[in-house]
Amino acid sequence: MDAFFNEIFDYNFHCNKKLIEQCLEMNTVPPNTVRLFSHILNAHHIWNARILNKASEFQIWQEHEVKDWADIHYENQRTSFDIVSNADNFDKRIDYENTEGRLFTNTLQDILFHIINHSTNHRGQIAVDVRVNGEEPIGFDYVYFKR
Repeated sequence: MDAFFNEIFDYNFHCNKKLIEQCLEMNTVPPNTVRLFSHILNAHHIWNARILNKASEFQIWQEHEVKDWADIHYENQRTSFDIVSNADNFDKRIDYENTEGRLFTNTLQDILFHIINHSTNHRGQIAVDVRVNGEEPIGFDYVYFKR
């Protein structure tokens, strides 16, 4: 299971890195792109913190400057790899409180997959936003990563 999660976190890292590079080259990053990518970073950080039973440093919709994205992204990735590398049971139940204060329980496997799926969903929204704002979006398909 750890090999699977290492691979999809590599994919996630690759896609986010490419998106960060594209945004750093833009004269103006569309505001909705800033909002959505900051949300991707924040959610990844928050889920890592929940898994580790730590307090989150970010709010779910907190916006970050584009110049700070790479550092946050790298730290999220490093933390997720540590979690995957040290996991002895992907069926382990994680109790957490959502952003509205409700209590939930999911398996580590569910949460790790959710981080990737959530990021993929919002990168798709960002691709549409980039195109609407006159730029060509990057292809983020998994098969492109595997080529």
